[in-house]
Amino acid sequence: MPIVHVPLLFTVAGSLLGAGAMIAWRLRETSRPISTGRIIGPPLGMSTGLAMFLAPAARVPWAWALAAFLLGALVLAIPVARSSRLVRRGDVVLLERSRAFLWILLGVVAVRLALRTYVEHVLSPMQTGGLFFLLAFGMILRWRVAMLLSYRRLVRLPDAPIVRAA
Repeated sequence: MPIVHVPLLFTVAGSLLGAGAMIAWRLRETSRPISTGRIIGPPLGMSTGLAMFLAPAARVPWAWALAAFLLGALVLAIPVARSSRLVRRGDVVLLERSRAFLWILLGVVAVRLALRTYVEHVLSPMQTGGLFFLLAFGMILRWRVAMLLSYRRLVRLPDAPIVRAA
């Protein structure tokens, strides 16, 4: 009988579930008009997860936390943001999905999984979870700030050209 590495199995299953949820959410998001609330809602909701750092077991050095956040914001956010396009149709602004979005998302999931597998050998599961939360939060925050700026530009200037949320 083959030996199954249970933590790795849960990590892979959790990552795939998260990716599936993100794909479903993204498909639903592109079918309705975008608004300021829909843009800022996800990072605001996600920010409540920062409370995990109140638990001493989840705390990491500030430099590590900053590095994880910046890796998400400066590296992993770029492909996700570039696959987002806001377009104005009549009186509404819509988020137009890219055909490459699925592949970009799967690539980001693969990179996160590979990094997580390495980091789990060095840190506790709580600390690893905290660092990868910060990585994801940095990615979502940068993407949504860029999207908000593009949205405001499109709403303010009705004849503005199509803008990428990068």
